[in-house]
Amino acid sequence: MPLWVVRWALPVPFQPLSSIGIVGGGQLALMLAEAAAELGVSLHVQTPGSGDPAVARAASVVQGALDDDQATRLLADRCGAISFENEWMPLERLLPLAQEGVRFIPGLDALAPLISKRGQRLLLNQLHLPCPHWCDLERVFAPPQPTPVAALQSPSAPPSPLWREAGPYRPPELAQHPTLPPGFRFPVMAKASRGGYDGKGTVPVADQQALEALLDHVLPSDWILEEMVAFEQELALVACRDRQGNVACWPLVQTHQHRQICDWVVLPAPVNHAVEAFARNVAASLLTALDYVGVLAIEFFYGPAGLLVNEIAPRTHNSGHVTIEACRCSQFAQQVRVVAGLPMGSTESIVPGALMVNLLGPQEELSEHDQRDRLAALTALPGAHLHWYGKVQSAPGRKLGHLTLVLEGSSTADREGERERLLAEVRRIWPLPEAISTPENP
Repeated sequence: MPLWVVRWALPVPFQPLSSIGIVGGGQLALMLAEAAAELGVSLHVQTPGSGDPAVARAASVVQGALDDDQATRLLADRCGAISFENEWMPLERLLPLAQEGVRFIPGLDALAPLISKRGQRLLLNQLHLPCPHWCDLERVFAPPQPTPVAALQSPSAPPSPLWREAGPYRPPELAQHPTLPPGFRFPVMAKASRGGYDGKGTVPVADQQALEALLDHVLPSDWILEEMVAFEQELALVACRDRQGNVACWPLVQTHQHRQICDWVVLPAPVNHAVEAFARNVAASLLTALDYVGVLAIEFFYGPAGLLVNEIAPRTHNSGHVTIEACRCSQFAQQVRVVAGLPMGSTESIVPGALMVNLLGPQEELSEHDQRDRLAALTALPGAHLHWYGKVQSAPGRKLGHLTLVLEGSSTADREGERERLLAEVRRIWPLPEAISTPENP
């Protein structure tokens, strides 16, 4: 074969994109837009609200619901590739766009097993990766075989939200007395398969009475049941994979929750290197098996049973906000790079440590003057970097911004002392709300 024939058969190098799209307009899209501007990439967003955080920083806005595929088609006309702010997308409605040549990153095939907790658990079991013991909630009925979903969705059946306030509703096919499947014992954790975050769609089930009360308000086919995990720490790892299959991970972090909403994150996690190495292996296995392109976060439980995967978020993530100040390339800059086809940046840490604290909506609404004074006091803390999302509305527990503080300690113990002192200072200025409203953004 002549040499020129071989040369023409080689793949044409991918040319980096000058513009990309994001479906979503919240704080994650805002920080993606900020990173894109620094990289000289135009970022266009699709979002329903004209006052959403990302609108002011986007190159242009397609105003439309996140599940509006026609709006996504308009977004595709303005950019070379599209990514997502969250994973709750109607993939079946996006598939025709992909077949027409719209490039989604991550790909729809890679997202498909990750958009529900049930899909995530099935994938983890298939790859022999550690996760809590689980089953479909339908298995609490005898016989233990799941009832076909089609049988539960008869014309007379009500719609299937996460929680049925009107209850009770139990399909006649599932009228048997519920019993925990073999291998489970109370207490257990029930989780909505789709749509749950920040504690929404997660219900601890203490006993038989609580189980029956849950079943009076939910459609079992929409939920899974898990063992209650005894853990000592909650950890998270943000990882990424580019179009060429290269995988990189940021340092493992420890996360802490307040009423099931992330309160603070510390980098690096105070664990030994073997734990971090195992977490990185889990991430590499997932990314490679899915042929996933983009940024992905994995939440872990760490305790007597070792490291268990709690949840997978196929996007930039709250636990990765700390990378903006703590790492050479942030999770947001990396996502922009990967979607645009630019070379990946280094994920190495550039500081001894860092603390990220979420600024949650206070119990009582603050006056503009009081809010301004509190934010000024936070900014004045040593090594502080304030990120304020500019949301129009506040509610107890809603993520209004975050503060990152650089830690200078050279040892784990020194950084732990710094973390405790700085966290106390932040909470003195910006207290945690006692109660939590239904949150809007992951």
